[in-house]
Amino acid sequence: MLYLLSQFLSFKLFSYITVRVGIAFFLSLSLALFLMPRYIRWATAKKANQPINKFVPAHEGKKHTPTMGGAIFVFSAVIATLIAGNFTNIYLVGGLITIIGFAFVGFKDDYGKVASGNNLKGLTPKGKMGLLILISLIVVGLLYYKNFPTTFYIPFLKTPLFDMNYVAIPFWVLVFLATTNAVNLTDGLDGLATVPSSLALTTLGFIIYATGHAELSRYLLIPHISDVGEISILIGAYIGALIGFLYYNCYPAEIFMGDTGSLATGGFIAYLAILAKSEVLLILIGAVFVAETVSVILQVGSYKLRGQRVFLMAPIHHHFELKKWAENKIIVRFWMVAFLANVLALITLKFR
Repeated sequence: MLYLLSQFLSFKLFSYITVRVGIAFFLSLSLALFLMPRYIRWATAKKANQPINKFVPAHEGKKHTPTMGGAIFVFSAVIATLIAGNFTNIYLVGGLITIIGFAFVGFKDDYGKVASGNNLKGLTPKGKMGLLILISLIVVGLLYYKNFPTTFYIPFLKTPLFDMNYVAIPFWVLVFLATTNAVNLTDGLDGLATVPSSLALTTLGFIIYATGHAELSRYLLIPHISDVGEISILIGAYIGALIGFLYYNCYPAEIFMGDTGSLATGGFIAYLAILAKSEVLLILIGAVFVAETVSVILQVGSYKLRGQRVFLMAPIHHHFELKKWAENKIIVRFWMVAFLANVLALITLKFR
């Protein structure tokens, strides 16, 4: 809306991406802070509470905490983007499809759990995976329609290793599935997934802005992709909404994001990694998510092959809970790891 006004009224201020990123950030932050307490009161009255897995340690006191807070911060980000974004940009449209699509899948899963009062009564694993693949294919198809480059980059090299061509389709779908599930696994303690997600979005946002900027991309020796910088509006809006959510989600949490929020956030991070040609660098950017996922893989694999557990409980944040670490200490230490990993990821941009 603001972009269109700048075109019709020749008011150049709103044509600058950086200005509209700031506007989108504060609009979504304000909207999330305004809506969240009202949603919490409504959800508490309706008993839309998060069913707690009986095997999770020391979480009995959280069974009355409302869930699906992700719907509020996704809504806030979308509204702010509608106001500040340029909707002739296909990358921005793809970002909105990603967020709304994955949030819809998460909402269906959350609603089934809340309605039944059972943490295992959401979408079936096959049904959930099928919907996630469908949304991923829609977004990947949109990128193909735009003739988005299918070159494959790795850190420290300024030129691509090879062109994936049609192999990019299953590879990018895999990136979507892996990232959404990794963020979903991490969302197990108050604010644990929110801050690493915000940090990952910030890092990817910087890389994408530089990718869309001819001079910055040339200076950093990263690929230049025209028009991709417009997605920065949605990134700014999403970070603002996450910070507004964190105000109520930090320890002790008054609201959980649920699968509605974790799947939308994971899907958006995956989409940005693809746009930034940083699918491999995402392993470092999302180090906390990777650690959580690897801990589950090791635990399940070890138990099936050897009949022994590697950790007291997986994902790994539950392992530290059983080792009697205070919950807020686990959370802050994981935040620190995420911050350091993202600093390292940004440093790699200069080693090419």
